[in-house]
Amino acid sequence: MTPFDEPQTTPPAPNAAGPDLAALIACPRCDAVYRAVQPGPGERAVCASCKTVLIAPRRRAGQHLIAVAVAVVVLVVAATLAPFLAIEAAGRSNASSVLDAALAFAATGPVAILALAVAALIVFIPVLRALLVIYVLGPVVLDRPPAPHAAAAFRLSEDLRPWSMAEIFVIGCAVALVKIADLAQVHFGPAFWMFAALVVLVVVQDGFMCRYSVWKSLER
Repeated sequence: MTPFDEPQTTPPAPNAAGPDLAALIACPRCDAVYRAVQPGPGERAVCASCKTVLIAPRRRAGQHLIAVAVAVVVLVVAATLAPFLAIEAAGRSNASSVLDAALAFAATGPVAILALAVAALIVFIPVLRALLVIYVLGPVVLDRPPAPHAAAAFRLSEDLRPWSMAEIFVIGCAVALVKIADLAQVHFGPAFWMFAALVVLVVVQDGFMCRYSVWKSLER
């Protein structure tokens, strides 16, 4: 684990060309500014103040991230259409998917807006982020020039990261199902396990990605 140089507590000395901002990097957690030092494969550059990982290059990272992104798209589409859970009580049973639940409120006035927002947060945004990652990293992995507007696409993907809430949805469903387990028999459908796998993949994708390396590859 390789730390950066000491934080730049004073601005660089003025010169005719101005400070070389491209050689600096700021910690996203504590805002400490460092001179960027590219570590070797398998090493990490961390913030000396808060220990946040700032640069972590990995071999074949692009291929792995694209594979994870494709898996995310497949899982989200399949989980949206497959039964999420089934409830059985008093001799009656009912099974529904995430899409069925969203469409059930689609014609109930203001609640329809909330239903569409929930569907966007748990379905559309994760798919959009995965597609943006494929769009950005595809040419880089193939050793070609970056795709048009790749920097804007990657920036949008990062801006959408806090709004991708598939994991919150799964946790909320698990808590709700525990509370109604005494009132009815609850059976998890295939979509529930797909969403559980999706949560793991999203965590792996966000933890495996070295954003500094992606930005540098887009500057070629």
